[in-house]
Order: sequence, then C-alpha cells, then structure tokens
Amino acid sequence: MNSLVIDLILCGIAYVVLIYFVATLTKSKIQRNRKNNDDDGDGGVETNTPPVIDLPPGIVWPSDEKDKTPVHY
Repeated sequence: MNSLVIDLILCGIAYVVLIYFVATLTKSKIQRNRKNNDDDGDGGVETNTPPVIDLPPGIVWPSDEKDKTPVHY
C-alpha cells in the first residue's frame, strides 16, 4: 500500500478515537447540568453592582450631575 493511504487510515482511526473520548468525557458534564436548570452556565460569582469607572477630569456621569449653575463667558 502507498504510504499516503496508510497515513490517511491512521489519521482516520485517531480522529474516531479522539471524538469517542471527547464525547464520553463531556457526556457526564452535560447530564449533570440538566438536573439544575437555573444555572446559566457562565460560572463565577454574580454581582449586580455596576463597575466603578475612573473617568477623566471634567467628565461626569449623567446620574452624578448635581445642580450646577451655568457658566457665563
């Protein structure tokens, strides 16, 4: 047989074995997550507070504006 044919057969066998292992290893994770439907899957700790962003001088958020007097030039 040509060496190319042997290489293609070996690559095909390796591909099938790799897909089999990936499918069997992820199957338990998929079934475990189906029991708990309220999990959105992103992991980590949920925080509902917005981040504190350091703005450049002179820039303010619209919610932080206080009663300002207009500047007359």
